[in-house]
Amino acid sequence: MNTRFYMSVAGYFVVTMALAYPWHMVFFHEQYLAMGAFTRGTPIMPFGMLSVILQAIVFAYFFPLFLKHKGGGNTLVRGIQFSLFLGLTVYTVMVFATAAKFLIEPVTDFVLFGTAFQFLQFLFVGIVFGVIHKQKGSEPFLEKGL
Repeated sequence: MNTRFYMSVAGYFVVTMALAYPWHMVFFHEQYLAMGAFTRGTPIMPFGMLSVILQAIVFAYFFPLFLKHKGGGNTLVRGIQFSLFLGLTVYTVMVFATAAKFLIEPVTDFVLFGTAFQFLQFLFVGIVFGVIHKQKGSEPFLEKGL
């Protein structure tokens, strides 16, 4: 694996944590509590961070494959396309599956908050991936012998 892979993992982690912590724990914390979306007094932060790291590894691994499949192109556009598309799987679990399993009211508010957060998260992750892979002469790391 090459430097871009590790930069992508780090970029995903930094973007996600920089957005998630203030979003969930500062700006909208009271709203999430009122909806019943947070039932644990103190979140188990290592679990949340492990989740983000595992997502980052998957995204960073598959993005070069996506670029190769699409024949390259504008890496910024490709990064956003890829991140929003693959982010749909994370989104469905974080928003719809969570709303289905827990008593969250009003559920429409939870879905709106979750949709806005996930859209911003994957938009910014896509931009970061596009910038990381933009360097001239870059080849997906898979072509260099993963």
